[in-house]
Amino acid sequence: VNELLKFIRTLHEGTLVFVASYDDPATKMNEETRRIFSELGSSVAKELGFRDSWVFVGAKGVQDKSPFEQHTKNSKSTNKYEGWPEALEMEGCIPQKKADGQ
Repeated sequence: VNELLKFIRTLHEGTLVFVASYDDPATKMNEETRRIFSELGSSVAKELGFRDSWVFVGAKGVQDKSPFEQHTKNSKSTNKYEGWPEALEMEGCIPQKKADGQ
């Protein structure tokens, strides 16, 4: 988590962040990491659990929650693969931020 924190703490305003989890990001994240991802626009970073699937696009300085986020809880009753939730796919167009005065 220390390498991740070094990276995300120094992001510049407007920088896009793309996240795709593989094999449980939740147990690797601490409170600070979850808070920063929430500040980048995540709605679920604070609730991620063991082996949850998560994809997310956020930005430094975003004012609202990102519409580009999907999350599937790890659950024995709904997992598609032996002990693993279904893989997530996401597509879409991220609007370009307009420069001031445009």
